[in-house]
Amino acid sequence: MPATAAAHIVTHASGRSFQAVLGYTAVRWLRQPAAVAATIAAILMATVADLAMPIYAGRLIDAVAEPDRITGRTAAIAALVAMAALGSLQIVGRHLSFLGIIRVTTRMMRDAAQDAFWRVQRFATDWHANSFAGSIVRRVTRGMWAIDLLNDTVVLAFVPSILVLFGSALLLGLRWPAMGGLVFGGAMVFLVLSIVATLRYVAPAARLSNRWDTRIGGALADAIGCNAVVKGFAAEPREDAVLAGILAKWQRRTRRTWIRGTNSSTAQNTALLILRTTVVGTALMFWWQGRATPGDVTYVLTAYFVVHGYLRDLGHHIANLQRCVNDMEEMVALDAEPIGIADRPAARDLSITAGRIGFEDVTFRYGGHTTALYDRLTLTIRAGERVGLVGHSGSGKSTFVKLIQRLYDVTDGRITIDGQDIAEATQASLRHQIAVVAQEPVLFHRTLAENIAYANPAATRAEIERAAHLANAHDFIVRLPRGYATLVGERGVKLSGGERQRVALARAFLANAPILILDEATSSLDSHSEGLIQDAMQRLMLGRTCIVVAHRLSTVRALDRILVFDRGDIAEEGTHVELMQRGGAYRDLFTHQAAGLMDA
Repeated sequence: MPATAAAHIVTHASGRSFQAVLGYTAVRWLRQPAAVAATIAAILMATVADLAMPIYAGRLIDAVAEPDRITGRTAAIAALVAMAALGSLQIVGRHLSFLGIIRVTTRMMRDAAQDAFWRVQRFATDWHANSFAGSIVRRVTRGMWAIDLLNDTVVLAFVPSILVLFGSALLLGLRWPAMGGLVFGGAMVFLVLSIVATLRYVAPAARLSNRWDTRIGGALADAIGCNAVVKGFAAEPREDAVLAGILAKWQRRTRRTWIRGTNSSTAQNTALLILRTTVVGTALMFWWQGRATPGDVTYVLTAYFVVHGYLRDLGHHIANLQRCVNDMEEMVALDAEPIGIADRPAARDLSITAGRIGFEDVTFRYGGHTTALYDRLTLTIRAGERVGLVGHSGSGKSTFVKLIQRLYDVTDGRITIDGQDIAEATQASLRHQIAVVAQEPVLFHRTLAENIAYANPAATRAEIERAAHLANAHDFIVRLPRGYATLVGERGVKLSGGERQRVALARAFLANAPILILDEATSSLDSHSEGLIQDAMQRLMLGRTCIVVAHRLSTVRALDRILVFDRGDIAEEGTHVELMQRGGAYRDLFTHQAAGLMDA
């Protein structure tokens, strides 16, 4: 790729990032316009005082140089009082602006984190499956904290800098047009140099560095979250090596970013040195020609040093702005990600009274797939019916229950519950009325009581304990040192598989939903735990429409109907006895499993 084309692409990408981040920030400023306006007004008040200070510094020097000491004393005192008043105004203005920016920024940081979390919670199931939890957390927290520096940079730095630049050039230009033009022109050259160096030279390197920073978070979370597997295979050195490789690439990218930042800063300081020397030389020339008094020279030098300070800081602020944009762009990108499944504008709450489920000519294909998994699938599950789903891996069992929960939308056709199209209902009302017990239950790192009550946050302690009794979980819970107040660890790691499963069943009991989905809750448990859970499951299924995804076919023998899936089609259906007598795919699967158990 030619260098000019590459530069154009980089600049275009950087411009889009700046536009996206600043647009995102502006929207959040507009949520609190009064606070933002008051903050800007306060910093402008302080800046005007700063801008006027050189005028009275020049008058003070002229007063001191006045041959008539009485006249000079009066003028000097007046200049001193004016400088003290301006200094007080500057202090008050800055204090008020800092208080204002604290209020604005903390609310923006809160809202940004809340908005990002809201969207992440509603992204598609596939999005979460393809994303590292640690990377997502890093993107959000890094972006949230970048808002602090961005607000300081834009409101407290850029706004006063622009005022000082134009104000000083105007005041100097009114007295000496050449001096005003020199200061303004030199400042513009410096500003363009700083922006170009930042966008074209520093920003691309910083963007790569941030990507590897995100990967560090993902790698750490992945290895720490799977620590039991790491220990089981004595793979600590292997994981050390994986992280070391990522850190090495992060170090190279970050080192290059920091070197480029240093080079950019040096170039800016060189430009400032040239401008300062030119301005001071010009002021001395005016004095030599008799066009300026010592006070005028003092005014020019003081005014320039104010401009110089703001310009020097402006280069630093541009670098900070670039860093903020790089730190925020991944979080801002979340704001542009489409929600996985969105409620329709006229969606209404779903009311389930019986629990009759209907698939009506349902066609479904996963995104990016050309072949449909289901092609015009039609099926009815009667209210209160207990149905088992069996079949080889990838045959469509899991997708079937995900479609009922509306974790995906059908490509064509519709799914109804009690005659109501679930696509027309709010997702919250749908999922509140479906209890799911997964094969690998996931618990929060919270207390056992909180985990059980997740199905019904308003539940009383008595209701929580009753659900635990029904799930055969109460006895093991009360034996723990802190009972229901026991923290279970990340994803429930402190509990055994059987204990986690019973807590998940207690959660389902407390949900008291008319539809129940069981994803083979006993497939990897010992016989004692399996017996307890089977007993609890039988109680849980009473009076509900139940769908059981079966991996052990022995668990579906007593169900009302069994559906045998094969590549998205229902190859067979019937009771266990009927399917065994028929001698088809189900019988082959059952016989194969039975033979495997006997061999074991």
